[in-house]
Amino acid sequence: MLSPLTSFLPSTYSVQSACGIGLAEAVGNTPLIPLQRITAGLAPGVRVLAKAEWFNPSGSIKDRPALNILQTALANGHLVSGRRLLDSTSGNMGIAYATFGAALGIPVSLVVPANASPERLAILRALGAELFLSDPLEGSDGAIRMARHMVAEQPERYFYANQYDNPANWQAHYLTTGPELVQQTGCQVTHFVAGLGTSGTLMGVGRYLREYNPEIQIIASQPDAAFHGLEGLKHMPSAIRPGIFEPTFADQTLDVSTEDAQRMVLRLAREEGLFVGISSGAAAVAALQVAHTLREGVVVTIFPDAGFKYLSDRHLWKGDI
Repeated sequence: MLSPLTSFLPSTYSVQSACGIGLAEAVGNTPLIPLQRITAGLAPGVRVLAKAEWFNPSGSIKDRPALNILQTALANGHLVSGRRLLDSTSGNMGIAYATFGAALGIPVSLVVPANASPERLAILRALGAELFLSDPLEGSDGAIRMARHMVAEQPERYFYANQYDNPANWQAHYLTTGPELVQQTGCQVTHFVAGLGTSGTLMGVGRYLREYNPEIQIIASQPDAAFHGLEGLKHMPSAIRPGIFEPTFADQTLDVSTEDAQRMVLRLAREEGLFVGISSGAAAVAALQVAHTLREGVVVTIFPDAGFKYLSDRHLWKGDI
């Protein structure tokens, strides 16, 4: 079955042929996993479920928006005559771009903060992406500024994918992630919790769920400070605000500390058998915070990726965190 993302393409455009060996068909329909041991102490009528997005081809939720952005750009003729796709990324989106770019024969250039994990940089290089490293002290905002400068200097060389402002980002989640959550919960989801990075997941899934049932609560989570260790997430009050983000959209916004997320990563590994990344730990912290306020309900959150790209982070895997 072809991905729902094909609705953004002309009827004559073949996703299968464009993405090579049906790679597009492997995106989405990821498992929804009930959290069991870390949810001890919740009211009997409350469940917490996490979407295991590392089952996507490149290993993260970013396959959904990356594929849609690429498909939309191809359909609109933005990637012609060897023009390179350029974007800023903390890692996962870049890996997704590079994965589908390799399948399509599209050259990919990425601006990545120099402190991105060695695993992510190695994967990007293996996939053939051209890398530009930005000032690590400036985080994802520094990478954004560098990408904008590169496009301004060579507009004919690059198609600026601009994941933070590109509506194809949130539309991917509206078309796929949101419907999957309704189907997989048997239409019982009552609360949706998502971390804020580009905000595409929150905005796309949130719009779908709100149209489906306005009673579903949409909850955002973000780092609790401008300087934090939650790779891929943004502290919105102090960051460059994504153009696709609507500050008043969520019913509630929760702040999560780096330390709480780190502790949760270890708990998820040792109590649930879920080896996940730091943003997944932050998502679990926020989801449990919501769940503890309820007497009944189904709280769903997103685990964006697995922990393999964070093995070099000694802070995550110490036994005493």
